[in-house]
Amino acid sequence: MSGAESALLAHLATGLTTVCRCWRVSRLDGVVFGFTDHDLPLSFDGTTFVADSGLSAAALQQSTGLSVDNSEAVGALSDMAISEEDIRAGRFDGARVEIWLVNWSNPDERAVQFRGMIGEVQQIDGAFRAELRGLTELLNQPHGRVYQRDCTAVLGDANCALDVSDPKFSVEAEVTAQSEGRVFSFAPLEAFDLSWFERGRFIVLSGAAAGLHALIKNDRWLDGRRDIEVWEAIGQAVVPGDRVKLIAGCDKRQETCRFKFQNIENFQGFPFIPGDDWLVSYPVQGGQNDGGSLRG
Repeated sequence: MSGAESALLAHLATGLTTVCRCWRVSRLDGVVFGFTDHDLPLSFDGTTFVADSGLSAAALQQSTGLSVDNSEAVGALSDMAISEEDIRAGRFDGARVEIWLVNWSNPDERAVQFRGMIGEVQQIDGAFRAELRGLTELLNQPHGRVYQRDCTAVLGDANCALDVSDPKFSVEAEVTAQSEGRVFSFAPLEAFDLSWFERGRFIVLSGAAAGLHALIKNDRWLDGRRDIEVWEAIGQAVVPGDRVKLIAGCDKRQETCRFKFQNIENFQGFPFIPGDDWLVSYPVQGGQNDGGSLRG
C-alpha cells in the first residue's frame, strides 16, 4: 500500500471526512480530460480535475477472479469538455480511465479505485452514458497465434516490421473535393499504381477531423484525378484543403508481401497449410496413393 493510500485510510478512520471522486480520461490521440464531483477544481499527477462538469459516475462494482470490474460515467455534453461531435467521431472509443477517491482538503491523500477503458457509449437527449470496463476485460479477448494461409500481421506493426512511412508505401496529399463524406479526390498521385491504396488506411492530418482515420475501400483514377473511397464516413467533416496521409493496402497474400512490399521474410501466414479438401480426402482405386502432396 502506498503512502498516499495509507494517509487516505487514516483520514477515513477519523469519521469526519472530506472526500470526493476524481476521474481522468486519456484518449488514444493523447488528449487528456480531468473531472471531479467536488465543487472546486483539484490538481495532482499533472492533471487539473474540473468541477461543475456535469459528469458523475455510478457505483463501482469490483470483484475477485476474472470477472470484469465495471461502472458507468454519465454526464451532459459540453463544447468545453465532451462534445457530441467527438463521441460520434469515435474519439473516446477505447480511452483509458482512472478513478480516484481523494481527500479534497489534501489531494496527496488519495487511492485508485478503478483503472480501465471506455466501452459502449450511448447518447440520449444531449447527455451521454459511457460503460467503463476494467482491466480484466482484456483477459476475455482471444490471444495467441492463428494458423491460416493469409498473413495475420497488420501492415507496419511489430510483426510485419515494414516502414510504412517510406515514400514508396505512403503519401501525404491535400483533398481537392469530397462527396458524401466517403469519397475524396486528390491530384493523380501518378507515382502509385491503380488500386495501390485499396485495403489501406486514410489518416486525417489537419482540419476538424484531424487524428481520425478510416479504411480504404476503393482507389480509382477518374478524369485526371485520384478518387479514394473509404468504407464508412468519417465522424467529422473532411473538406477541400485538409491534408491526409494515405497508406498502401495489403490483402494479406504471400504474393503481395513478396512483390508489392518486398517483405516476404516477415510474412506471418502459412501458405502451404492443408485446407479442408485435404482433410476430407481419401484414397481411391486407380489413383496415385504414394503419400505425396495433394497440391501437385
